[in-house]
Amino acid sequence: MADRLLILNPGSTSTKAAVYCGAKQERMKSFAHSNRDLEPFPTLYDQLDYRVGLVREWLEEEGEDLSALSAVVGRGGIIPNIVSGGYLVDDNLADCLRHYPVFDHASNLGGLMALAFARPLGIPAYIYDAVTSDELLPEARVTGFREVRRTSFCHVLNARATAHKYAQSLGRRYEDMNLVVAHLGGGISISAHCHGRIIDSVSDDAGPFSPDRSGSLNMLYVVELCYSGQYTKKEMLKKLRGEGGMSALLGTHDCREVERRIQEGDQWAALVYRAQALQIAKGVGIMLGCFTQPLDGVILTGGLAYSKLLTGMVEEYLCHLVKVIVLPGENEMEALALGGLRLLSGEEKIHRFSPACAINGERPDP
Repeated sequence: MADRLLILNPGSTSTKAAVYCGAKQERMKSFAHSNRDLEPFPTLYDQLDYRVGLVREWLEEEGEDLSALSAVVGRGGIIPNIVSGGYLVDDNLADCLRHYPVFDHASNLGGLMALAFARPLGIPAYIYDAVTSDELLPEARVTGFREVRRTSFCHVLNARATAHKYAQSLGRRYEDMNLVVAHLGGGISISAHCHGRIIDSVSDDAGPFSPDRSGSLNMLYVVELCYSGQYTKKEMLKKLRGEGGMSALLGTHDCREVERRIQEGDQWAALVYRAQALQIAKGVGIMLGCFTQPLDGVILTGGLAYSKLLTGMVEEYLCHLVKVIVLPGENEMEALALGGLRLLSGEEKIHRFSPACAINGERPDP
């Protein structure tokens, strides 16, 4: 009989919950949270019982038998010094999510919510492919600033799930392939996957500009702007994340609007979109240099990958270098469910979080 999973994905303005029977989604619900809804809760972690209560009430209305669940999988939080894959949510991990995260983010509630459901049932709670999962090669961590070391920060969940899906479509194992995955969304990150390990990545503020992020550019320009007296630190951060990229250049981050303008003959919109495609291709090109073995392909995924105009231009730049595969969408709930199934089946190792990882910066082996 197929394993039955409860999947929980808390975000800043919503909580998504789903029940899967094996790889099949049986029901799903998204709860929107307005500022008024969250106002009574002084801290992020005060929202825990509120969000758990909403999901529990929905499951009761649906007549879901919680005793039939095999496991609960929550979205991975912003946790220090972890590797990709699944972690058992135990007291150590729960304590880190509450007291030692890299920074507060709604995703930190994912593991805590999973534990709230799983512990009374005596079943395991997991998180899977947290965004801070970091398996960079030692040489990939070195920068030209003595004070700065690179860490991996990319769309791990969707990137690995899409890579797994592509490998499966070929009858192969993800762990046997070399792939570059470009996640194209509000932010764009690009990751190099070598035999099941993300050995290097370009984060969503260090590579191509995107619908609302400025991406990388000459640091001298940034330093000049920072000390020009025209902008506060908060304003500069907004220019980097939230008000940069296409939002700054075109006044919109909606690619459907950009394509409409292009169809109506807007030459500036067409140039910006072409520049977006070029930057994505250049970002992929950087990751091509991370491999010492033949590459199996480049995958374009995420919400922007639904734009055939954009992916078509990216392919024009890359097709003579490498095979390009377009697998659009960002199916986080499915990715969490499939990850949980691999943990339950023993196909993947279940990691355990050590308190020393958070406090002393120690890292487990990938």
